[in-house]
Amino acid sequence: MTSTVFITGATSGFGEACARRFAQAGWSLVLTGRRASRLQALKDELSAQTDVHTLELDVRDRKAMEAAIAGLPAKYEKIRGLINNAGLALGAEPATQCNLDDWDIMVDTNIKGLMYSTRLLLPHLIAHGRGASIVNLGSVAGNWPYPGSHVYGATKAFVGQFSLNLRNDLVGTGVRVTNIEPGLCESEFSLVRFGGDQAKYDATYAGAEAIQPEDIAETIFWIMNQPAHVNINSLELMPVSQTWAGFAVNRSAK
Repeated sequence: MTSTVFITGATSGFGEACARRFAQAGWSLVLTGRRASRLQALKDELSAQTDVHTLELDVRDRKAMEAAIAGLPAKYEKIRGLINNAGLALGAEPATQCNLDDWDIMVDTNIKGLMYSTRLLLPHLIAHGRGASIVNLGSVAGNWPYPGSHVYGATKAFVGQFSLNLRNDLVGTGVRVTNIEPGLCESEFSLVRFGGDQAKYDATYAGAEAIQPEDIAETIFWIMNQPAHVNINSLELMPVSQTWAGFAVNRSAK
C-alpha cells in the first residue's frame, strides 16, 4: 500500500523540500498552501513521480480546513504522515515596538492552524495505525529566548508542549508524535519575517552556513521511517556555526 503524507505550507521552505523528498520515495502527497500558482507548479512537477492532491487554503481558516479534509478523495483518506509545517514569524523588534496584528497572525497560524490540521486528521492517522507519524515544526526559539522572539518563541513553546501531550493521548493507537526544533535555517521564512527586506535576510545568513530546507526534509523523512515501535519525541538541531549566547546584563544606572 502506498503511504500518504499530508504537508501544510508546502509552497516554500521546509514544506516544499519535504514534498520533493517524499515524492522521490514514492509517497502520495496531500499539499496545502495559500499561493495557487506555486501549489499548481509543485503539483505539475511532482505528479510525474507520484500522486499529488492539492488544497489551496489558509490553515487559519477552520471551516476551509474542515471542508477540505472532509472532502479528501478516498485514495488519500488513510494518512501515514502529517507534517505540520505551516508557520511564520513576523518582525524581530522588541515587544514594545511590535504590531498586535502580527502577534495575532503568528498565534493563529503557528498555534491554531496546527491545532486544526492535527485534530481534523487524527482519525485518518489512527485509521492507519502502527507506523503513522505526526511531525510538528517547532523551533529552538521554543526552548531558548532571544531578543525579538517574544510571541514567535511562545508559539513554538506551545508546539513543544502540545506534541508531548499528544503522545499521551495517542498511546495505544500506534501514531507517533515528534517535535522537530531547528535553529538557523536559510529559507523564505526569514524574508517573510523581515517584510521582504533582502538586506536583512542576507545579513542573517552571511558566513553562517545555515541549515537548508533539504536538510530538514531529510531529517523528517528519517523520523517518519524509523521502525514502527520507535518514537523520536523531540529533535533539536542547529548549524555547527550556531550556539548559545551568554546572559544579557544591563550595566546602566537603571
